[in-house]
Amino acid sequence: MIAQTTFTLANGIPIPRLGLGTWMIADAAAAQAVIDAVALGYRHIDTAQAYGNEAGVGAGIRACGLPRDAIFLTTKLAAEVKTYAEAAAAIDGSLAALGVDAIDLMLIHSPQPWASFGAEDRCFAGNREAWRALEDALAAGKLRAIGVSNFQQVDLESLMATVPPMVNQVLAHISNTPTDLIAWCQARGILVEAYSPIAHGELLKNEAVAQMAAKYGVTVPQLCIRYTLELGLLPLPKTANPAHMQSNADVDFALSADDLATLRGLETIRDYGEASIFPVYRDPRA
Repeated sequence: MIAQTTFTLANGIPIPRLGLGTWMIADAAAAQAVIDAVALGYRHIDTAQAYGNEAGVGAGIRACGLPRDAIFLTTKLAAEVKTYAEAAAAIDGSLAALGVDAIDLMLIHSPQPWASFGAEDRCFAGNREAWRALEDALAAGKLRAIGVSNFQQVDLESLMATVPPMVNQVLAHISNTPTDLIAWCQARGILVEAYSPIAHGELLKNEAVAQMAAKYGVTVPQLCIRYTLELGLLPLPKTANPAHMQSNADVDFALSADDLATLRGLETIRDYGEASIFPVYRDPRA
């Protein structure tokens, strides 16, 4: 099962190749989502301080029936945390909220606070301070691996002089594949994770993608998830629906080189519908 196969991070830590995203899953529902996912074979759960569901995710991990070390747990520093003291306190806050002794992977959620996402100021100094707190927590055994999310190459370059990020989690899907950034990361041993691999549902409306999925006898989400895996990315589809969890993990097929190239060349999505209010989905031309 793809959810139980692994990549290996730069520091030698194995990480399951498919994770359950928990964005927009309420704290009260998060525990059951984790329990259901684990029962279906998932071993990688992704949350964040900003999601407001760390407590529920932690409760699900404790109740899932597997030992703690059988589950790979990721969370993220809030995007607004840009000082060492704030980051150190936030790391301890996540440990307490999750109810765990150590977090497998912790990321800086964004190079900039959400209110200024995409602005000219890249917050290099603040990110280095937050990164230093992550490094110290890694050395202390509170974290097993550290990384970033939504970082561009220039943001990553500002951190490479210390412990290089082990992961960069970015928006990546059919019709929006940051090819140059992926290549840059992979050349430096940084694993790229793909959030919203189904484009927050927008690819369900794409006729070309639907036709390609039909060609392979799979669903559109399955095609989208397989696409990211073919690129060497780690997909993080979000769902609280057990049937969707099962389907999302059933991606044991391969895309031909021609079809992969076709999917990579599809017109870029600019409109994410209601999700366009979120900074990561906002059209940069707007």
